[in-house]
Amino acid sequence: MTELKNIKSKTVWSAFSLFFQSGYSAFLGLVANLVLTIILSPKIFGIYITLLSMISFLNYFSDIGLAASLIQKKELAEEDIKSTFTTQQILIISLITIGFVFGPFVKKFYQLPTDGLYLYWALLISFFISSLKTIPSVFLERQIKYQKIVFVQVMESTVFYLAIIIFALTGFGLRSFIYSVLLRAVTGLVLIYIISPWMPKLGISKRNLKELLSFGIPFQASSFLALFKDDLIILFLGKVVGFEGVGYIGWAKKWAETPIRIVMDNVTKVLFPVVSRLQDNKAKVGQVIEKILYYQTAILAPTLLIAIFIMPKLVYVIPKYTKWAPALPLFYIFVASSFLVTYLAPFINFFNALGKVKISFSFMLIWTVIVWILTPIFTKLFGLYGFPIVHLIISSTFGFVVIVAKKIIPFNFFKPISIFITSIFPMALAMYIINSRLSSSLIISLFSVSLTGGLVYIIFLKYIFKLDIAKNINYLLNRQ
Repeated sequence: MTELKNIKSKTVWSAFSLFFQSGYSAFLGLVANLVLTIILSPKIFGIYITLLSMISFLNYFSDIGLAASLIQKKELAEEDIKSTFTTQQILIISLITIGFVFGPFVKKFYQLPTDGLYLYWALLISFFISSLKTIPSVFLERQIKYQKIVFVQVMESTVFYLAIIIFALTGFGLRSFIYSVLLRAVTGLVLIYIISPWMPKLGISKRNLKELLSFGIPFQASSFLALFKDDLIILFLGKVVGFEGVGYIGWAKKWAETPIRIVMDNVTKVLFPVVSRLQDNKAKVGQVIEKILYYQTAILAPTLLIAIFIMPKLVYVIPKYTKWAPALPLFYIFVASSFLVTYLAPFINFFNALGKVKISFSFMLIWTVIVWILTPIFTKLFGLYGFPIVHLIISSTFGFVVIVAKKIIPFNFFKPISIFITSIFPMALAMYIINSRLSSSLIISLFSVSLTGGLVYIIFLKYIFKLDIAKNINYLLNRQ
Protein backbone atom coordinates (compact mmCIF):
# COMPACT_ATOMS: atom_id res chain seq x y z
CA MET A 1 0.00 0.00 0.00
CA THR A 2 2.88 2.37 0.85
CA GLU A 3 4.46 1.65 -2.54
CA LEU A 4 1.17 2.39 -4.33
CA LYS A 5 0.83 5.72 -2.51
CA ASN A 6 4.42 6.56 -3.40
CA ILE A 7 3.77 5.78 -7.07
CA LYS A 8 0.60 7.90 -7.04
CA SER A 9 2.45 10.83 -5.49
CA LYS A 10 5.29 10.61 -8.00
CA THR A 11 2.79 10.23 -10.85
CA VAL A 12 0.85 13.37 -9.95
CA TRP A 13 3.92 15.53 -9.44
CA SER A 14 5.60 14.16 -12.55
CA ALA A 15 2.45 14.94 -14.56
CA PHE A 16 2.24 18.46 -13.13
CA SER A 17 5.93 19.01 -13.85
CA LEU A 18 5.40 17.93 -17.45
CA PHE A 19 2.34 20.20 -17.73
CA PHE A 20 4.43 23.11 -16.48
CA GLN A 21 7.19 22.33 -18.95
CA SER A 22 4.71 22.03 -21.80
CA GLY A 23 2.94 25.21 -20.80
CA TYR A 24 6.21 27.08 -20.50
CA SER A 25 7.51 25.69 -23.78
CA ALA A 26 4.15 26.37 -25.43
CA PHE A 27 4.33 30.01 -24.32
CA LEU A 28 7.87 30.40 -25.64
CA GLY A 29 6.86 28.47 -28.75
CA LEU A 30 3.89 30.77 -29.25
CA VAL A 31 6.12 33.84 -29.10
CA ALA A 32 8.72 32.23 -31.34
CA ASN A 33 6.12 31.01 -33.84
CA LEU A 34 4.57 34.46 -34.00
CA VAL A 35 7.96 36.00 -34.69
CA LEU A 36 8.98 33.34 -37.20
CA THR A 37 5.68 33.18 -39.06
CA ILE A 38 5.61 36.99 -39.28
CA ILE A 39 9.23 37.38 -40.43
CA LEU A 40 9.81 34.14 -42.35
CA SER A 41 7.92 32.95 -45.41
CA PRO A 42 5.77 29.78 -45.46
CA LYS A 43 8.44 28.26 -47.74
CA ILE A 44 11.26 28.62 -45.17
CA PHE A 45 8.93 27.30 -42.45
CA GLY A 46 8.15 24.34 -44.74
CA ILE A 47 11.86 23.60 -45.26
CA TYR A 48 12.41 23.39 -41.50
CA ILE A 49 9.38 21.10 -41.01
CA THR A 50 10.49 18.83 -43.86
CA LEU A 51 14.08 18.47 -42.61
CA LEU A 52 12.87 17.94 -39.05
CA SER A 53 10.69 15.07 -40.28
CA MET A 54 13.74 13.60 -41.99
CA ILE A 55 15.74 13.59 -38.75
CA SER A 56 12.76 12.12 -36.90
CA PHE A 57 12.98 9.26 -39.38
CA LEU A 58 16.61 8.59 -38.38
CA ASN A 59 15.72 8.86 -34.69
CA TYR A 60 13.48 5.80 -34.86
CA PHE A 61 16.45 3.65 -35.82
CA SER A 62 18.60 5.05 -33.02
CA ASP A 63 18.10 2.42 -30.30
CA ILE A 64 15.62 -0.16 -31.70
CA GLY A 65 13.48 0.18 -28.57
CA LEU A 66 16.24 -0.53 -26.05
CA ALA A 67 15.58 2.58 -23.95
CA ALA A 68 11.91 1.62 -23.63
CA SER A 69 13.02 -1.88 -22.63
CA LEU A 70 15.11 -0.46 -19.81
CA ILE A 71 12.12 1.53 -18.51
CA GLN A 72 9.66 -1.37 -18.82
CA LYS A 73 11.98 -3.95 -17.23
CA LYS A 74 11.38 -4.60 -13.53
CA GLU A 75 15.05 -5.00 -12.55
CA LEU A 76 18.11 -3.55 -14.30
CA ALA A 77 21.61 -5.03 -14.49
CA GLU A 78 24.80 -3.16 -15.36
CA GLU A 79 25.12 -5.27 -18.50
CA ASP A 80 21.66 -4.10 -19.64
CA ILE A 81 22.80 -0.48 -19.46
CA LYS A 82 26.16 -1.00 -21.16
CA SER A 83 24.63 -3.12 -23.92
CA THR A 84 21.95 -0.51 -24.58
CA PHE A 85 24.37 2.43 -24.70
CA THR A 86 26.92 0.65 -26.91
CA THR A 87 24.33 -0.66 -29.35
CA GLN A 88 22.64 2.72 -29.55
CA GLN A 89 25.89 4.54 -30.34
CA ILE A 90 26.83 2.03 -33.04
CA LEU A 91 23.44 2.57 -34.68
CA ILE A 92 23.51 6.36 -34.37
CA ILE A 93 27.03 6.82 -35.72
CA SER A 94 26.12 4.58 -38.66
CA LEU A 95 22.94 6.58 -39.35
CA ILE A 96 24.71 9.94 -39.11
CA THR A 97 27.42 8.74 -41.51
CA ILE A 98 24.74 7.67 -44.00
CA GLY A 99 22.97 11.01 -43.44
CA PHE A 100 26.07 13.03 -44.29
CA VAL A 101 26.82 10.89 -47.36
CA PHE A 102 23.29 11.49 -48.69
CA GLY A 103 23.42 15.24 -47.93
CA PRO A 104 24.05 16.32 -51.57
CA PHE A 105 21.21 14.05 -52.76
CA VAL A 106 18.79 15.57 -50.21
CA LYS A 107 19.81 19.08 -51.30
CA LYS A 108 19.25 18.28 -54.96
CA PHE A 109 16.02 16.30 -54.46
CA TYR A 110 14.31 19.06 -52.48
CA GLN A 111 16.16 21.87 -54.26
CA LEU A 112 17.35 23.21 -50.92
CA PRO A 113 19.29 26.46 -50.62
CA THR A 114 22.80 26.25 -49.14
CA ASP A 115 21.52 27.21 -45.70
CA GLY A 116 18.99 24.37 -46.00
CA LEU A 117 21.85 21.89 -46.37
CA TYR A 118 23.65 23.42 -43.37
CA LEU A 119 20.45 23.05 -41.33
CA TYR A 120 20.28 19.39 -42.36
CA TRP A 121 23.86 18.89 -41.10
CA ALA A 122 23.11 20.74 -37.86
CA LEU A 123 20.11 18.50 -37.20
CA LEU A 124 22.29 15.42 -37.72
CA ILE A 125 24.86 16.70 -35.21
CA SER A 126 22.18 17.58 -32.65
CA PHE A 127 20.72 14.11 -33.19
CA PHE A 128 24.04 12.56 -32.06
CA ILE A 129 24.41 14.90 -29.07
CA SER A 130 20.85 14.17 -27.91
CA SER A 131 21.48 10.41 -28.06
CA LEU A 132 24.06 10.76 -25.28
CA LYS A 133 21.23 11.84 -22.92
CA THR A 134 19.36 8.52 -23.18
CA ILE A 135 20.76 6.55 -20.23
CA PRO A 136 20.64 9.40 -17.64
CA SER A 137 17.06 10.10 -18.75
CA VAL A 138 16.11 6.42 -18.40
CA PHE A 139 17.30 6.42 -14.78
CA LEU A 140 15.02 9.35 -13.98
CA GLU A 141 12.04 7.89 -15.85
CA ARG A 142 12.33 4.57 -14.00
CA GLN A 143 12.18 6.50 -10.75
CA ILE A 144 9.21 8.54 -12.11
CA LYS A 145 11.20 11.72 -11.41
CA TYR A 146 10.03 13.64 -14.43
CA GLN A 147 10.42 16.97 -12.64
CA LYS A 148 14.19 16.66 -13.10
CA ILE A 149 13.81 15.80 -16.77
CA VAL A 150 11.42 18.75 -17.02
CA PHE A 151 14.07 21.13 -15.70
CA VAL A 152 16.41 20.08 -18.50
CA GLN A 153 13.65 20.41 -21.09
CA VAL A 154 12.70 23.85 -19.79
CA MET A 155 16.28 25.05 -20.13
CA GLU A 156 16.54 23.52 -23.60
CA SER A 157 13.33 25.25 -24.66
CA THR A 158 14.48 28.57 -23.21
CA VAL A 159 17.78 28.46 -25.04
CA PHE A 160 16.21 27.26 -28.30
CA TYR A 161 13.32 29.71 -28.49
CA LEU A 162 15.22 32.76 -27.26
CA ALA A 163 18.03 32.01 -29.68
CA ILE A 164 15.70 31.51 -32.61
CA ILE A 165 13.82 34.74 -31.85
CA ILE A 166 17.04 36.75 -31.57
CA PHE A 167 18.56 35.25 -34.73
CA ALA A 168 15.34 35.67 -36.73
CA LEU A 169 14.94 39.31 -35.65
CA THR A 170 18.55 40.07 -36.62
CA GLY A 171 18.00 38.75 -40.14
CA PHE A 172 19.59 35.29 -40.07
CA GLY A 173 16.63 33.69 -41.88
CA LEU A 174 16.96 29.92 -42.19
CA ARG A 175 20.27 30.03 -40.31
CA SER A 176 18.27 30.92 -37.17
CA PHE A 177 17.27 27.26 -36.96
CA ILE A 178 20.87 26.07 -37.48
CA TYR A 179 22.40 27.84 -34.49
CA SER A 180 19.37 27.29 -32.26
CA VAL A 181 19.17 23.49 -32.63
CA LEU A 182 22.87 23.13 -31.83
CA LEU A 183 22.63 25.36 -28.75
CA ARG A 184 19.62 23.39 -27.52
CA ALA A 185 21.39 20.03 -27.92
CA VAL A 186 24.53 21.09 -26.04
CA THR A 187 22.52 22.71 -23.23
CA GLY A 188 20.47 19.55 -22.67
CA LEU A 189 23.50 17.26 -22.69
CA VAL A 190 25.42 19.24 -20.07
CA LEU A 191 22.44 19.61 -17.73
CA ILE A 192 21.23 15.98 -17.82
CA TYR A 193 24.68 14.71 -16.79
CA ILE A 194 24.81 17.19 -13.91
CA ILE A 195 21.37 16.10 -12.65
CA SER A 196 21.69 12.37 -13.35
CA PRO A 197 25.43 11.55 -13.38
CA TRP A 198 26.51 8.47 -15.27
CA MET A 199 29.85 7.41 -16.66
CA PRO A 200 29.39 5.95 -20.17
CA LYS A 201 30.65 2.40 -20.46
CA LEU A 202 31.05 0.27 -23.55
CA GLY A 203 30.30 -3.42 -23.86
CA ILE A 204 27.67 -5.80 -25.18
CA SER A 205 26.26 -8.85 -23.42
CA LYS A 206 24.56 -11.08 -25.98
CA ARG A 207 22.24 -12.60 -23.37
CA ASN A 208 21.13 -9.25 -21.93
CA LEU A 209 20.84 -7.67 -25.36
CA LYS A 210 18.67 -10.52 -26.62
CA GLU A 211 16.33 -10.16 -23.63
CA LEU A 212 16.02 -6.40 -24.15
CA LEU A 213 15.41 -6.79 -27.87
CA SER A 214 12.54 -9.23 -27.28
CA PHE A 215 10.55 -6.21 -26.10
CA GLY A 216 12.47 -3.47 -27.87
CA ILE A 217 12.17 -4.62 -31.48
CA PRO A 218 8.35 -4.95 -31.55
CA PHE A 219 8.10 -1.69 -29.58
CA GLN A 220 10.35 0.17 -31.99
CA ALA A 221 8.71 -1.43 -34.99
CA SER A 222 5.43 0.06 -33.80
CA SER A 223 7.12 3.43 -33.23
CA PHE A 224 8.72 3.27 -36.66
CA LEU A 225 5.33 2.71 -38.25
CA ALA A 226 4.07 5.80 -36.41
CA LEU A 227 6.98 7.70 -37.92
CA PHE A 228 6.30 6.23 -41.35
CA LYS A 229 2.66 7.25 -40.97
CA ASP A 230 3.19 10.79 -39.70
CA ASP A 231 6.65 12.13 -40.56
CA LEU A 232 7.61 10.39 -43.78
CA ILE A 233 4.29 11.38 -45.30
CA ILE A 234 5.44 14.99 -44.80
CA LEU A 235 8.48 14.23 -46.98
CA PHE A 236 6.09 12.92 -49.65
CA LEU A 237 3.89 16.00 -49.34
CA GLY A 238 6.95 18.26 -49.55
CA LYS A 239 7.56 16.93 -53.04
CA VAL A 240 3.90 16.76 -54.15
CA VAL A 241 2.33 19.97 -52.79
CA GLY A 242 5.56 21.97 -52.38
CA PHE A 243 7.13 23.63 -49.35
CA GLU A 244 4.47 26.33 -49.21
CA GLY A 245 1.75 23.67 -49.07
CA VAL A 246 3.65 21.79 -46.36
CA GLY A 247 4.00 25.10 -44.52
CA TYR A 248 0.20 25.52 -44.48
CA ILE A 249 -0.36 21.90 -43.42
CA GLY A 250 2.38 22.11 -40.77
CA TRP A 251 0.98 25.38 -39.38
CA ALA A 252 -2.56 23.99 -39.15
CA LYS A 253 -1.46 20.68 -37.65
CA LYS A 254 0.90 22.29 -35.14
CA TRP A 255 -1.70 24.70 -33.75
CA ALA A 256 -4.50 22.12 -33.75
CA GLU A 257 -2.35 19.63 -31.84
CA THR A 258 -0.85 22.08 -29.32
CA PRO A 259 -3.45 21.32 -26.58
CA ILE A 260 -3.06 17.54 -26.92
CA ARG A 261 0.73 17.86 -27.00
CA ILE A 262 0.56 19.71 -23.67
CA VAL A 263 -2.02 17.47 -21.97
CA MET A 264 -2.19 14.05 -23.63
CA ASP A 265 1.50 13.58 -24.40
CA ASN A 266 2.50 14.40 -20.85
CA VAL A 267 -0.08 12.07 -19.36
CA THR A 268 0.98 9.19 -21.60
CA LYS A 269 4.67 9.80 -20.79
CA VAL A 270 3.94 9.18 -17.13
CA LEU A 271 1.48 6.39 -17.97
CA PHE A 272 4.18 4.13 -19.40
CA PRO A 273 6.41 3.71 -16.30
CA VAL A 274 3.41 3.83 -13.93
CA VAL A 275 1.45 1.05 -15.67
CA SER A 276 4.69 -0.92 -16.03
CA ARG A 277 5.01 -0.82 -12.24
CA LEU A 278 1.33 -1.76 -11.70
CA GLN A 279 0.99 -4.28 -14.54
CA ASP A 280 0.15 -7.17 -12.18
CA ASN A 281 -2.74 -5.23 -10.57
CA LYS A 282 -5.50 -5.09 -13.21
CA ALA A 283 -7.97 -3.26 -10.96
CA LYS A 284 -5.50 -0.42 -10.34
CA VAL A 285 -4.59 -0.20 -14.03
CA GLY A 286 -8.31 0.08 -14.89
CA GLN A 287 -8.67 2.93 -12.40
CA VAL A 288 -5.65 4.70 -13.91
CA ILE A 289 -7.20 4.49 -17.39
CA GLU A 290 -10.54 5.91 -16.20
CA LYS A 291 -8.84 8.81 -14.42
CA ILE A 292 -6.83 9.63 -17.53
CA LEU A 293 -9.99 9.63 -19.68
CA TYR A 294 -11.78 11.77 -17.08
CA TYR A 295 -9.25 14.56 -16.63
CA GLN A 296 -8.03 14.54 -20.21
CA THR A 297 -11.55 15.03 -21.59
CA ALA A 298 -12.37 17.67 -18.96
CA ILE A 299 -9.49 19.83 -20.20
CA LEU A 300 -9.22 19.06 -23.91
CA ALA A 301 -12.89 19.06 -24.96
CA PRO A 302 -13.50 22.75 -24.13
CA THR A 303 -9.97 23.82 -25.10
CA LEU A 304 -10.22 22.45 -28.64
CA LEU A 305 -13.69 23.92 -29.05
CA ILE A 306 -12.45 27.38 -28.02
CA ALA A 307 -9.57 27.00 -30.49
CA ILE A 308 -12.05 26.58 -33.36
CA PHE A 309 -13.70 29.90 -32.53
CA ILE A 310 -10.67 32.03 -31.73
CA MET A 311 -8.15 30.96 -34.39
CA PRO A 312 -9.91 32.85 -37.25
CA LYS A 313 -9.77 35.98 -35.08
CA LEU A 314 -6.12 35.52 -34.17
CA VAL A 315 -5.18 35.28 -37.84
CA TYR A 316 -6.56 38.78 -38.41
CA VAL A 317 -5.55 40.29 -35.05
CA ILE A 318 -1.85 39.37 -35.22
CA PRO A 319 0.14 41.64 -37.57
CA LYS A 320 1.12 40.07 -40.92
CA TYR A 321 -0.66 36.84 -39.96
CA THR A 322 -3.36 36.93 -42.64
CA LYS A 323 -1.02 34.97 -44.91
CA TRP A 324 -2.02 31.89 -42.87
CA ALA A 325 -5.75 32.38 -43.54
CA PRO A 326 -5.72 29.76 -46.38
CA ALA A 327 -4.73 27.16 -43.74
CA LEU A 328 -7.79 27.74 -41.51
CA PRO A 329 -9.96 25.01 -43.12
CA LEU A 330 -7.05 22.58 -42.63
CA PHE A 331 -6.86 23.69 -39.00
CA TYR A 332 -10.53 22.82 -38.38
CA ILE A 333 -10.04 19.31 -39.76
CA PHE A 334 -6.94 18.75 -37.62
CA VAL A 335 -8.78 19.98 -34.50
CA ALA A 336 -11.50 17.36 -35.01
CA SER A 337 -8.83 14.73 -35.58
CA SER A 338 -6.89 15.82 -32.48
CA PHE A 339 -9.95 15.40 -30.26
CA LEU A 340 -10.48 11.82 -31.44
CA VAL A 341 -6.77 11.04 -31.07
CA THR A 342 -7.10 11.67 -27.33
CA TYR A 343 -9.10 8.42 -27.13
CA LEU A 344 -6.63 6.50 -29.25
CA ALA A 345 -3.00 7.40 -28.50
CA PRO A 346 -2.96 6.77 -24.71
CA PHE A 347 -4.07 3.18 -25.25
CA ILE A 348 -1.04 2.50 -27.47
CA ASN A 349 1.18 3.42 -24.53
CA PHE A 350 -1.06 1.33 -22.30
CA PHE A 351 -0.50 -1.76 -24.49
CA ASN A 352 3.26 -1.15 -24.50
CA ALA A 353 3.45 -0.72 -20.73
CA LEU A 354 1.74 -4.08 -20.27
CA GLY A 355 4.17 -5.71 -22.67
CA LYS A 356 1.47 -6.12 -25.37
CA VAL A 357 3.66 -4.57 -28.04
CA LYS A 358 2.33 -6.86 -30.77
CA ILE A 359 -1.11 -5.27 -30.39
CA SER A 360 0.38 -1.78 -30.77
CA PHE A 361 2.31 -2.93 -33.80
CA SER A 362 -0.80 -4.40 -35.43
CA PHE A 363 -2.74 -1.14 -35.07
CA MET A 364 0.16 0.95 -36.32
CA LEU A 365 0.61 -1.32 -39.32
CA ILE A 366 -3.06 -0.97 -40.29
CA TRP A 367 -3.01 2.82 -39.88
CA THR A 368 0.23 3.17 -41.82
CA VAL A 369 -1.11 1.18 -44.76
CA ILE A 370 -4.28 3.29 -44.77
CA VAL A 371 -2.30 6.55 -44.69
CA TRP A 372 -0.01 5.61 -47.54
CA ILE A 373 -2.81 4.25 -49.69
CA LEU A 374 -5.27 7.09 -49.13
CA THR A 375 -2.97 10.15 -48.90
CA PRO A 376 -1.71 10.04 -52.52
CA ILE A 377 -5.28 9.42 -53.74
CA PHE A 378 -6.89 12.10 -51.56
CA THR A 379 -4.10 14.60 -52.28
CA LYS A 380 -4.73 14.18 -55.98
CA LEU A 381 -8.49 14.60 -55.47
CA PHE A 382 -8.56 17.31 -52.78
CA GLY A 383 -5.11 18.93 -52.89
CA LEU A 384 -4.00 20.31 -49.50
CA TYR A 385 -7.12 18.86 -47.85
CA GLY A 386 -6.12 15.28 -48.71
CA PHE A 387 -3.75 14.55 -45.84
CA PRO A 388 -5.88 16.26 -43.12
CA ILE A 389 -8.92 14.21 -44.23
CA VAL A 390 -6.91 10.98 -44.05
CA HIS A 391 -5.66 12.02 -40.62
CA LEU A 392 -9.27 12.42 -39.48
CA ILE A 393 -10.21 9.01 -40.88
CA ILE A 394 -7.40 7.34 -38.90
CA SER A 395 -8.41 9.12 -35.69
CA SER A 396 -11.99 7.91 -36.16
CA THR A 397 -10.88 4.31 -35.61
CA PHE A 398 -10.35 4.92 -31.87
CA GLY A 399 -13.36 2.72 -31.05
CA PHE A 400 -11.54 -0.41 -32.22
CA VAL A 401 -8.59 0.41 -29.94
CA VAL A 402 -10.90 0.87 -26.94
CA ILE A 403 -12.62 -2.47 -27.60
CA VAL A 404 -9.28 -4.31 -27.63
CA ALA A 405 -8.12 -2.50 -24.47
CA LYS A 406 -11.28 -3.49 -22.59
CA LYS A 407 -10.59 -7.15 -23.37
CA ILE A 408 -7.26 -6.85 -21.53
CA ILE A 409 -8.23 -4.61 -18.60
CA PRO A 410 -11.83 -3.98 -17.44
CA PHE A 411 -12.71 -0.27 -17.34
CA ASN A 412 -15.63 2.02 -18.16
CA PHE A 413 -15.04 4.17 -21.23
CA PHE A 414 -18.19 6.32 -21.45
CA LYS A 415 -18.81 7.13 -17.78
CA PRO A 416 -15.60 9.18 -17.23
CA ILE A 417 -16.15 11.34 -20.35
CA SER A 418 -19.94 11.67 -20.71
CA ILE A 419 -20.56 14.82 -18.63
CA PHE A 420 -17.75 16.72 -20.37
CA ILE A 421 -18.82 15.73 -23.88
CA THR A 422 -22.41 16.72 -23.06
CA SER A 423 -21.33 20.09 -21.62
CA ILE A 424 -19.49 21.25 -24.73
CA PHE A 425 -22.72 21.34 -26.78
CA PRO A 426 -24.34 24.22 -24.86
CA MET A 427 -20.87 25.78 -24.72
CA ALA A 428 -20.61 25.66 -28.51
CA LEU A 429 -24.11 27.13 -28.91
CA ALA A 430 -23.34 30.04 -26.56
CA MET A 431 -20.05 30.78 -28.34
CA TYR A 432 -21.76 30.67 -31.74
CA ILE A 433 -24.43 33.16 -30.63
CA ILE A 434 -21.90 35.58 -29.15
CA ASN A 435 -19.60 35.21 -32.15
CA SER A 436 -22.36 35.92 -34.69
CA ARG A 437 -23.94 38.88 -32.87
CA LEU A 438 -20.97 40.73 -31.42
CA SER A 439 -19.88 43.48 -33.82
CA SER A 440 -17.15 45.05 -31.68
CA SER A 441 -13.41 44.88 -32.39
CA LEU A 442 -11.73 41.56 -33.07
CA ILE A 443 -9.77 41.63 -29.80
CA ILE A 444 -12.88 42.27 -27.67
CA SER A 445 -14.78 39.63 -29.63
CA LEU A 446 -11.96 37.14 -29.08
CA PHE A 447 -12.04 37.52 -25.30
CA SER A 448 -15.84 37.66 -25.14
CA VAL A 449 -16.31 34.44 -27.07
CA SER A 450 -13.65 32.59 -25.03
CA LEU A 451 -14.95 33.85 -21.69
CA THR A 452 -18.57 33.02 -22.54
CA GLY A 453 -17.69 29.51 -23.65
CA GLY A 454 -15.64 28.81 -20.54
CA LEU A 455 -18.34 30.12 -18.18
CA VAL A 456 -21.14 28.10 -19.82
CA TYR A 457 -19.00 24.95 -19.65
CA ILE A 458 -18.24 25.44 -15.93
CA ILE A 459 -21.87 26.33 -15.12
CA PHE A 460 -23.17 23.16 -16.77
CA LEU A 461 -20.64 20.99 -14.96
CA LYS A 462 -21.30 22.59 -11.59
CA TYR A 463 -25.07 23.13 -11.61
CA ILE A 464 -26.42 20.59 -14.08
CA PHE A 465 -24.07 17.68 -13.38
CA LYS A 466 -23.28 18.72 -9.78
CA LEU A 467 -19.53 18.40 -10.33
CA ASP A 468 -17.43 19.80 -7.50
CA ILE A 469 -14.56 21.32 -9.49
CA ALA A 470 -12.65 22.51 -6.41
CA LYS A 471 -12.82 18.98 -4.95
CA ASN A 472 -11.40 17.52 -8.16
CA ILE A 473 -8.49 19.95 -8.13
CA ASN A 474 -7.86 19.22 -4.46
CA TYR A 475 -7.92 15.48 -5.24
CA LEU A 476 -5.10 15.91 -7.71
CA LEU A 477 -2.97 18.23 -5.60
CA ASN A 478 -3.26 16.08 -2.47
CA ARG A 479 -2.99 12.61 -3.99
CA GLN A 480 -0.36 11.33 -1.62
